[in-house]
Amino acid sequence: MSLEAEATGGGTHLGVRSRRGLKRTGWAALVAGLALLTAACGATTTTTTPHKKTSVTVPNIGINSFTLNFSAMSQLKGLQAAGKGLVGAILPDTTSSTRYTEFDAPYLTQAFKAAGYSSSQFTVTNAQGSDATELSMAESDITHGAKVLIVDPLDPTVASEIQAYASSHGVALISYDRATFAGTNTYYVSFNNFRVGQLIGQGFEACVTAWHVAHPQVWEVDGGENSDPNAISFAQGYNSVIWGTKKTPLTPPMTNSLGYKLVGDQVTLNWDVATAGTNFAQALTAHPNINAVVVANDEMNANVVQDLKNHGVKPFTVPTTGQDATLTGMENILEGYQCGTVYKPIYLEAQDAVALATILRAGKTPPAALVNATTVDPANSSITEPASLLTPEWVTPTNMEATVIKDKFIPAAQLCSAVGQSVCSKYGIS
Repeated sequence: MSLEAEATGGGTHLGVRSRRGLKRTGWAALVAGLALLTAACGATTTTTTPHKKTSVTVPNIGINSFTLNFSAMSQLKGLQAAGKGLVGAILPDTTSSTRYTEFDAPYLTQAFKAAGYSSSQFTVTNAQGSDATELSMAESDITHGAKVLIVDPLDPTVASEIQAYASSHGVALISYDRATFAGTNTYYVSFNNFRVGQLIGQGFEACVTAWHVAHPQVWEVDGGENSDPNAISFAQGYNSVIWGTKKTPLTPPMTNSLGYKLVGDQVTLNWDVATAGTNFAQALTAHPNINAVVVANDEMNANVVQDLKNHGVKPFTVPTTGQDATLTGMENILEGYQCGTVYKPIYLEAQDAVALATILRAGKTPPAALVNATTVDPANSSITEPASLLTPEWVTPTNMEATVIKDKFIPAAQLCSAVGQSVCSKYGIS
C-alpha cells in the first residue's frame, strides 16, 4: 500500500478522517494510526525470499585428466561461469616450430570452448617473432579486461616485461611451454623439459647400439640457450645421460664410459633452423669423422639430415635425434636418418593451460594434481616457479602408430605417401 497515494488522492477518505480526527483525539491518535498503516504497508513490500549463494568448487582435475576428446574440460564450466574477465593466449612465432599454428592455436581454442567460454571471453594470437608485438598484445589483452594471460614468451626479456606489466595490473600469468622466472603470481605449464632431454639421450644411446656405430664421434646441435630456458634443460637432460654431466654447452675433447668421443658442441642461437644447417655443414666439412649427432629438435635436425645426405651418408649409419614429432621428423625416422623424437601431445598442454587459467580466473587455488611440480631456473637454481608438468614420450617406428598416428598428430596418408606404403606397412602404420 502506498501512503503517498492514499494521502494525496482527490477527496480521499484518509485526508478527511485525519482532519476531523485532529479535533476529537489530537495528534496522538493520528500518529498511532499512521504507525499502524506504515507497518501494514511495510509488511507487504519487505517479505522476500533469502538469496541463496552458490559455492563453486574446484573439480578434482590434474595432469592425467586430459584426453584427446577434451571431455575433462566440461568439468570447468561452473568455474568458468563464476569467473570474470578475458583470458588472453599469446603464442610466440610461426618459424621456430610449425606446432604453434598447426596445433597450439586450434587446441587452445577447442579447450576454451569445451570449458564454456564464449568467443568474446578469450583470445588466441601470435606475436610473429616480435618482442614488441608480444608485449603489445599482452598490454592490449589487459586493457580489454584480461584477468589471466597465457603467454609463450619469445625470450626472457619480453617474458619479464610482460610479467611486470601483468603483475602491476593484478593479472595472473601462465607461462606456456617456456618459463618466466620473474615476479609472483606466475605459473608454468609445459612438459618436463629435463625428462625430454633424458629421452633424447637414452634414445640416442639405444640407436648407436642398434645401428652398430663403431667408435662414435659425436657432434651436438643444441637449441637456443641464449633465449630459451627450456633449451638449457633439454641439453642438461641429454648430457646427463650421455656424458654424465648437466653442464651445457660442453667443451671437447670429452669421452664417456661407453667410448663415445665428443667432437664438438654448438648452441644454435634462437633456435634458428637455417643457422643450424649452415653450422653443421661447416662442422661436417671440418670433421668428416662425425658419425653420430645429438640434435635438440626435429626442425633443426631436418637440415642436419640434409647435410648428411649431401655427404652421401646412407640410412641407418649415422644416428641423429630430435623432438616435437614433426612430419619431417617422422619421415626421417622411418627412412633411417633419425633415431626417434620426443612427442609432447599439445592437446594435453592446451587443456592444462586453459584449466589452470579458468581456476585462477575464478579466484580459486589450483589443486596439487594440476600444479604438480616446481620448475627451477636452469641459470639460477635459487629461482623457482610453481609448475604443471606433463609427461613426454619417445617415439620410434615401433610405437609411431600407437602415438602420433592414433592421436592424429601426424596424418598417416601424408606420411606414407612420403616414405612409401611398404615402409608404413612394415611398422603397422595405416
